Amino acid sequence: MKWVPKFNSSNSLRVIFVIAVFILLFLSSIAYKHNQDLNASSKLAMHTYEINIQLERLMSAIKDAETGQRGYIITRNNRFLSPYIYSRDKVNTSFITLKKLTADNPVQQENLRKLFKLIIQRFTSFENCFKYSDPKTYDKRKLDNHMFGGRILMENIRFQVDKMNDIEKKYLDRRLKIYDQEISLSPVFSISLFLAALLFILLAYRQISKDIQRLKVFNKKLLISSRLMSESEAIGKFSTWQWDLETQKIDYSDNQYRLLGERPDAFIPKKETFLDFVHPDDKEAIAASMEDILNKKQLPFIYYKVLRADREIRYFKSTGKLLTDQQGGNILLGINFDITDEHLLNIELQERNDELEKSNKELASFNHVASHDLQEPLRKIQTFISRIPEAEKAKLSDSARDYLYKIEVSAKRMRVLIDDLLLFSRTNTTKKEFIKSNLNELAENAKSELLEIIDEKKAVITVSKLPKLSVIPYQIEQLFINLIGNSLKYSRPDTIPEIHIESEKINSCDYPGVLDQNTRKYHKITFKDNGMGFDPQFKETIFVLFQRLHSKTDYPGTGIGLAICKKITDNHKGYIIADSIPNEGSEFTVFLPD
Repeated sequence: MKWVPKFNSSNSLRVIFVIAVFILLFLSSIAYKHNQDLNASSKLAMHTYEINIQLERLMSAIKDAETGQRGYIITRNNRFLSPYIYSRDKVNTSFITLKKLTADNPVQQENLRKLFKLIIQRFTSFENCFKYSDPKTYDKRKLDNHMFGGRILMENIRFQVDKMNDIEKKYLDRRLKIYDQEISLSPVFSISLFLAALLFILLAYRQISKDIQRLKVFNKKLLISSRLMSESEAIGKFSTWQWDLETQKIDYSDNQYRLLGERPDAFIPKKETFLDFVHPDDKEAIAASMEDILNKKQLPFIYYKVLRADREIRYFKSTGKLLTDQQGGNILLGINFDITDEHLLNIELQERNDELEKSNKELASFNHVASHDLQEPLRKIQTFISRIPEAEKAKLSDSARDYLYKIEVSAKRMRVLIDDLLLFSRTNTTKKEFIKSNLNELAENAKSELLEIIDEKKAVITVSKLPKLSVIPYQIEQLFINLIGNSLKYSRPDTIPEIHIESEKINSCDYPGVLDQNTRKYHKITFKDNGMGFDPQFKETIFVLFQRLHSKTDYPGTGIGLAICKKITDNHKGYIIADSIPNEGSEFTVFLPD
């Protein structure tokens, strides 16, 4: 390694930094000067503002005195003398303040003296007006002369005040003009100096980068130990260690001791001391993995239990990676993770999965019973009832025929109920295979299924252009069947059912209380009819299993159809809502994610 170039490089860096610092200091001095000039201009502006205010207050006090004088002369009411009496104090106060503010300005001092002289004359005029307006000493000619003279004095006072304000404004304009001239050239000059300083800093950075490339000595501790890493280990429940395979020296991070239930540096890190903390069930496997580290120079993921100093059992996961330093030494860097919480959670999840699997088996058994064992007696009941000829039924008593009819109706209702339960069950248990499908085709399939009742009621079904989505086709088709069928079932008597199905793409943020905001786009599909409708207070309960709003004698059904619709939209990570106006119609809205 050549030290002379480094020495010269170091000197060059010093020179560059000195120049850059000098330029920056010069820029700071310019900025400070401009700041001082700005501060002086601000003070001058405030000074002018204060003089203007005091002059306005002076004029206001004289006007108050003039108003009080007139009021008193006209009404002879002493209350009008209050503004006149207090105005003298106000004038004196403002005059004293103005005298202090203009102490450094002889011209304004002279103007102020003249102003005060005019004010004294004005107040003398006030006194004469009071004197010759008094009934005892009333003299109309002298009163008019003094009133007229007072008005002329007031004009002179106003002129003198305006003159002082104009002088202050000229002072301010002159100072601002000088400031603008001083600052006009400073941006270009400052930017030029800044760019020059930046150039020197970049040159220094380039030189430093070259020097860094020539550095050969790395500090091993910088790879592992740092304050940030220590805090991260405590938060993340992991620890780090390094094993120098040349010297067999092992170093632990502070959190490694804590994970083992000890204080930092409570014992000397060795293979043997670590094995003392390993649970007896895993001690042999960990000892073998340590030998593999020495032989294979690597450590794959290994899971084991640890028996802490407080006799608490914790679950660990460890891994390592071999690094080679600049001197050719081999260092194995390792990480230990405390995965006790994850392990216990996995056990809990496994138990729940077992329970779910058991529940699924029971549900499958129920499906088998519902589809075979329960339907078989129903088929026999319906078969036997159908075999009773009409002649035999005629021989029965009225009550017997009524009972027979009720048995037949109940059997049919039981068959519908079992079929609906099986359909609801299949939405939970059947394999959910999503296929890119045209929803218009699925809607047409649903209309074909309901063709008989559509023709019977002469229903008009209008379907707009629907999107192509990845869905479970048979479930979406069932969704269309149930919603269209629901509108047909609850159509109004003597009214041709009209059902309109429309679709549009919307943003989830438009429905913050309804849709998941993590999914940005949804397809909104609405089913609107002109049926009998329902009370809006039931717009959520109608999706509950077996929930019915009407008697089964009025409208056939099991109360499962809309629950199936809700389950189908859940399977598609979508939503369904309903709204209605009684005797006007209902609107069901389905939201499917894009």
